[in-house]
Amino acid sequence: MTEDIDTTPVFVGNIVDIENESSYPGRIVCRDGKITEISRLDEVPAGSPYYMPGLTDAHVHIESSMMTPANFSKVAVTHGVVNSVSDPHEIVNVLGVAGLDFMSSDAATTRFNVCFGLPSCVPSSHLESAGATIDAAQTRELMKRSDVCYLSEVMNYPGVINGDREVMEKIAAAKAAGKPVDGHSPGLLGDALLTYINAGISTDHECTTIEEARQRVANGMKVIVREGSAARNFDALADIIDEAPSMTMLCSDDKHPDDLVEGHIDAMVRRGIGRGIPVWKLLKAAVVNPVKHYSLPSGLMKAGDDATFIAVDNLTDFNVRQTVIDGAVVYDTEQGGLIEPALMLSSPRGETPNNFNAAPVSAGDMALTPPADGMARVIVAYDSELLTGVETVPVSRLADGSIQKIVVYNRYGNGSPKAAYIKGLGLRGGAIGATVAHDSHNIVAIGTSDDELVKVINALVGAKGGVAVSDASGVELLPLPVAGLMSDESAADIVAKYKILGDKAKDLGCSLRAPFITMSFMALPVIPSLKLTDKGLVDVDAFDFTDIFVR
Repeated sequence: MTEDIDTTPVFVGNIVDIENESSYPGRIVCRDGKITEISRLDEVPAGSPYYMPGLTDAHVHIESSMMTPANFSKVAVTHGVVNSVSDPHEIVNVLGVAGLDFMSSDAATTRFNVCFGLPSCVPSSHLESAGATIDAAQTRELMKRSDVCYLSEVMNYPGVINGDREVMEKIAAAKAAGKPVDGHSPGLLGDALLTYINAGISTDHECTTIEEARQRVANGMKVIVREGSAARNFDALADIIDEAPSMTMLCSDDKHPDDLVEGHIDAMVRRGIGRGIPVWKLLKAAVVNPVKHYSLPSGLMKAGDDATFIAVDNLTDFNVRQTVIDGAVVYDTEQGGLIEPALMLSSPRGETPNNFNAAPVSAGDMALTPPADGMARVIVAYDSELLTGVETVPVSRLADGSIQKIVVYNRYGNGSPKAAYIKGLGLRGGAIGATVAHDSHNIVAIGTSDDELVKVINALVGAKGGVAVSDASGVELLPLPVAGLMSDESAADIVAKYKILGDKAKDLGCSLRAPFITMSFMALPVIPSLKLTDKGLVDVDAFDFTDIFVR
């Protein structure tokens, strides 16, 4: 509840003291966007909310929501999220520094706090073509920017382990600027992991097993537990929050719009409570640790901090009732939900920067000619995983209906489409495609015939970016005019169009929970084991190209 005393905002309820693992009746007094006083009361009315510092998404690519930062914030605050530690890796790989500038300026139109990192891998590797390059010399200069808070995930873990000069100079630049370095080292264990950590890398959000998480924590690295749209690792890693609450954080990493509107970091806290993890440990991971690790300006709801905090109904159900940023109530269930005028500081400029020069394709551009009696390597996609498997099958099995063709086509106007084989999607007809294809965001498409692939790819070329499904009725398209990654429409409009695409993909037989985001990682050559880029088929474990056909 909120009282007004001499126009000074006063919030009365139960004050949550995470450090001392307790709560007490009290009030928060704010003035000029700051907390001036937190005091105890004898009692508060029954049903009063519980006030605490806001939640933080400790690692997210806002672009994966398909929303601009301003529109992303309008959804995040409804879930009690007041900070996002955001790696603009996707748009910077497309547009370079101009992409970082766009994200920073758009985010600045809201009260929501976005802590932007500087991408460390542009491009992510030599195995794909990006739209830009940021080298160590540029990194040194860009790390001086006040809107750059950390060095984003160092995905080139082989480069760290082998002491690659360019990679190590980027890490050194972040250290010199006094800014944290985020990690990305899926499956790395033992001495290799220790080398990676000792280089100065302080976090990892790529753990998929509890063993990976425990080794990182034991060696002083913080584990960011992820629950995104495709990579859902919370259940596998939840024990690390219980075992090492001071060494964990929570993140979504990549969350598509339909999932984001349903729940964010608040949903992870509720799941943890449901598993029996003490709420105090969850709040350390969701609230305290990221603020301290990244020196976030929101503070921790102390006198003198920014007046940024949230109210929940209780510490069991954990339903967000109110979000306050800089003293302004931006979300309140009793006032109808989002209070957009309070959240927005100015109107975004409505820019749609892009980098897209691909030409239309024909069926012959993606033809594959298997040997008569050979074998073929097939990418195996798994539901809710970014990792892929590898199967080597007789070429006679390529036509049995369980295997489709995957195509990656350079969006920047260089090269011809590259094709390979994939299974695990269950498509019985048609094709799906997108210009969201980590990390260089070339066109990726998966289909049951070359003709269907042509339809979906050419629709994406015509729109210069989007997500599309081709079926017997034609092509359904969600345009993404901002770098081929984001729409400037509202979350509700994006979700409605995205749902139509998801339903069409399921009607074609796709069995994956998040088919488009899973597909987007089939082109990422820094997560094992077999991926396809615009340059060819990649054996990620060997960090090199490999042949599709084996004799």
